[in-house]
Amino acid sequence: MKKILFICIICCWIPSKLSAQADKILWYDKPAQYFEETLVLGNGTMGAALFGGIAKEKIYLNEATLWSGEPVAPNPNPDAYKAVAEIRKALVEENYQLADSLQSTLQGPYSQSYMPLGTLEIDFGHSGESTEYYRELDLGRAMAKTTYTNNGVHFTREYFVSHPDRIMVIRLTSDQKKAINCSLGFQSLLQFKTEIEGDKLMVNGYAPYNVEPNYINDKPEPVQFDENRGTRFTSLFQIQSSDGEVTTTDSKLTLSNATEAVIYISIATSFNGFDKNPVTEGRNNEALAKERLEKAMEKPYDTLQKNHLTDYGELFDRVELTLEASEKATLPTDQRLLQYTDGAEDKSLEELYFNFGRYLLISSSRTPGVPANLQGIWNPYMRPPWSSNYTVNINVEENYWMAETANLSELHQPLLGFIGNVAITGRETAKTYYDTEGWVVGHNSDIWAMSNPVGENAGGPTWANWNMGGVWLSTHLWEHYAFTQDKNYLAQKAYPLMKGAVDFCLDWLVKDQQGNYITSPSTSPENIFITPDGYHGATLYGATSDLAMIRELFEDFIKASEILDRDTEFRERVKTVHEQLYPYQIGKKGNLQEWYYDWEDEDPKHRHQSHLFGLYPGHHITMEETPELAQASRTTLEIKGDDTTGWSKGWRINLWARLWDGNRAYKMYRELLNYVDPDDMKGSRRGGGTYPNLLDAHPPFQIDGNFGGSAAVIEMLMQSRDDTIFLLPALPDTWESGSITGIKARGGYEVALEWENTQLKKTVITATVAGNPTIIYDGKQKEITLQQGQTVEVDW
Repeated sequence: MKKILFICIICCWIPSKLSAQADKILWYDKPAQYFEETLVLGNGTMGAALFGGIAKEKIYLNEATLWSGEPVAPNPNPDAYKAVAEIRKALVEENYQLADSLQSTLQGPYSQSYMPLGTLEIDFGHSGESTEYYRELDLGRAMAKTTYTNNGVHFTREYFVSHPDRIMVIRLTSDQKKAINCSLGFQSLLQFKTEIEGDKLMVNGYAPYNVEPNYINDKPEPVQFDENRGTRFTSLFQIQSSDGEVTTTDSKLTLSNATEAVIYISIATSFNGFDKNPVTEGRNNEALAKERLEKAMEKPYDTLQKNHLTDYGELFDRVELTLEASEKATLPTDQRLLQYTDGAEDKSLEELYFNFGRYLLISSSRTPGVPANLQGIWNPYMRPPWSSNYTVNINVEENYWMAETANLSELHQPLLGFIGNVAITGRETAKTYYDTEGWVVGHNSDIWAMSNPVGENAGGPTWANWNMGGVWLSTHLWEHYAFTQDKNYLAQKAYPLMKGAVDFCLDWLVKDQQGNYITSPSTSPENIFITPDGYHGATLYGATSDLAMIRELFEDFIKASEILDRDTEFRERVKTVHEQLYPYQIGKKGNLQEWYYDWEDEDPKHRHQSHLFGLYPGHHITMEETPELAQASRTTLEIKGDDTTGWSKGWRINLWARLWDGNRAYKMYRELLNYVDPDDMKGSRRGGGTYPNLLDAHPPFQIDGNFGGSAAVIEMLMQSRDDTIFLLPALPDTWESGSITGIKARGGYEVALEWENTQLKKTVITATVAGNPTIIYDGKQKEITLQQGQTVEVDW
């Protein structure tokens, strides 16, 4: 009877709890077999991916600063810039094949790779059948849990990674005394050694000094180690138990006969900055790891948990989205996702995905100068897809589209700090590769702030030679100011960096035969044109995406210069060049031209839509001010269609939202949540979408789709530009009633909305600074005046 009663309690508790938190809990009824089924935790620096196994728990561990490589070598291709004149000459002569081939001389080394720290294995030695299995990730608490019954004993594991205490904690409990027996071991793909120090398991190791990208297959040693080079790491593991016995071997910790125990995991690396040798100028990783472990173990578990919940909750609880209650929460999350993919309604799953994006940003972006990478901070591979680097032609920027709108401005700082780093290396690149002033960034970067165009003189120009990364990144500097209105930040940090990017543009732009300013050479990220005589090429001049990004940067810079009352003559020069940029062109199909000429694309449905930058994430193509360009953008999206990769779908949802087409945006939001089988599973559901653990499927896993999708939810419900706020501009019909609180608008405003029957019912605006915003809803316009800290309800 006792066992039967316990099972009834569990069966009743799970649905009631999950129904109440259908938008904040991921849960599953079996352990993960593949990485794309794991539950991910992180404190913004340390990452963990949990499999939740019964007999054996496996946890992939990562640390945001553990990369291959070392500070970039200055001037790796000292004569590169000499090729620019030759390429321009080839373009003037319309010899596009020669221009493509010459681009290889404007290439340098590849970026380095984000490394897997290692795998913690906890062997529980269970035998026989286990029942009542359940594992969850609670987004509201940033905690994971695994529970099950084995041989009549109910076991529970709780996991979290604390930002304030810089520690990972796992609590093991059982409902019968002295029932917990387990051993801890560690493995890594990196060079490492384990030793026992007292009752601690200590691992010291180092990363390679070079890792070739996973798509380079002609190198005899793609991974290169040298004991005197590479970032060092230390991992410490310790068990604390009031009634169990802890014993050690040379490579394992063993816990015997415990009722409850806490496992502490402390990690540190020697990384000490993008320009510091991690061996000779690095931090003392072993001392740091020990200090964090010792401080954490002085505190009771409840204190560590409280510190974690308070810190995390202060960020996560700022925003609340409410759509429509769903009973689907009584199903495991992977089953919900499958049913949703097959057409089921589940508004709570749509909320869950939005909340998951916010959770992932909090969990992966709290390391100064080290932004979330292509996989956030979760990577199990030695040669991860695309090096798990900073891909600057969309992906690292998409990671941060919701940082400001979702009221997580502090989490923008790792990217903003990184921009300051890459501007330093980028000045050398500007001189060496382009013979210009200012700073520049190419297609890829890494923790060492690499800025050169990649390819090693053999990369395809369609991707390797793009050089607008610094221009795009610099728009984030202005965005942070636009939301915070922090003039000290603008004056001291953002403005000098923006000016450096503008300097590069002014030197790089040349005039075409009509006297318009264009870039030459230029490419449109990863896309290929077809000339009238049938040549398929990448190198042209005046690519629309180049000029769109430059337009946006120039407009941002002009506003910043006026606000700060600086550089009047320079500002006038920027205005003049801005006015003389080659204008947007509308093609014969009614589309926004991607190329200087109205040429066909090799792939009309290509995943990149960089020439629509001015619509989103830029602001100079708008429905009300440039309707013809907005319509041409719409036509472009219609031609491209909706079937694309995960991150690209995230971008297109935002583009449709900016076109005020909520139903089309929602259609693609649903498609973004299409179930995709794990990569190594022999399944039939493939393509872009969402894995069982809700991570984005490019495929493979790229986190930018998660961030782009979450950003798009806010963009559907609220948009802003300068001091103008648009309410429910792209509300889908299916989101008939709902509310959202805590989101941020440019100008320094916090917005809360409630709507019923697709009609706005309540609007509350709070000012972080004094201002006079214009509020627009359904064709109606109101101007209000707000003092700093004032909250008003706007009546319609």
